Amino acid sequence: MQLLDGKYLSQQIKQEIAAQVADIRSQGGKIPHLVAILVGNNGASETYVASKMKNCEEVGMKSSLFRFDTSVTETELLDKVRAINNDPDIDGLIVQLPLPDHISADKVMETIHPAKDVDGFHPINIGRMAKGLPAYISATPQGVLEMLSRYNIETAGKHCVVVGRSQIVGLPMSILMQRNTYPGNCTVTLTHSRTKNLAEICRSADILVAALGRPEFITGDMVKEGAVVIDVGLERVPDATKKSGFALKGDVKFDEVSPKAGFITPVPGGVGLMTICSLMQNTLKAAREEIYPKP
Repeated sequence: MQLLDGKYLSQQIKQEIAAQVADIRSQGGKIPHLVAILVGNNGASETYVASKMKNCEEVGMKSSLFRFDTSVTETELLDKVRAINNDPDIDGLIVQLPLPDHISADKVMETIHPAKDVDGFHPINIGRMAKGLPAYISATPQGVLEMLSRYNIETAGKHCVVVGRSQIVGLPMSILMQRNTYPGNCTVTLTHSRTKNLAEICRSADILVAALGRPEFITGDMVKEGAVVIDVGLERVPDATKKSGFALKGDVKFDEVSPKAGFITPVPGGVGLMTICSLMQNTLKAAREEIYPKP
């Protein structure tokens, strides 16, 4: 078994990004600027956003955070998004999910200009990705592709099983893994909560992507020998032995699955760190107008 070390890879990628940002600065160019919007005080969301801002600072990018109380109206939030769309200094915008029930996440994502949608959630970016056109790819799936590529994992002709059909991870992951490129050219099975014989299907996977948000759902008997196991899950599970009162768990029962896997991602220290790197890579592309011209 070989560990797919997101911590090591993310440090490598951040060094590459930092060098590119330093080059922009030395030439008097505009420093890439990422803005995050955070609604409410969800503990996990606070942690995720703080990490994204910290990583931007580490590579020399500019970052800003706009906070709103949970009482903010949908109209107020959409107005802020439109103002950011029209601000030429801002290259990328992310709105941290989940949002309060009275705000439509779909409406917010559709309001973000595709050129600033560095999370890759806008329907235009999803559609362009599906067609194989240049687009901002959702940060987590893009991080998984980067990981597969940098570890030189063979994907052509392999059976990839994706567990979970979310628009953020599962669906784009299934599209990306079947595209005629590398990583890609897999035969893909997209499974979900209504799938019958799920364990049997998982056992047929050469590459298994677990992205369903259920702690330790994938157990040893669901994985075949030598499979590549990508654990996208990151959930807080109560744990009285921890000072924080909780432990971070993935969707894969690591102790059971790792002895059988050829490659496996740890949690934490795996896909999550790659997601943040993808976000910064997309912001750099936005600043350079590699996908779209400025709005």
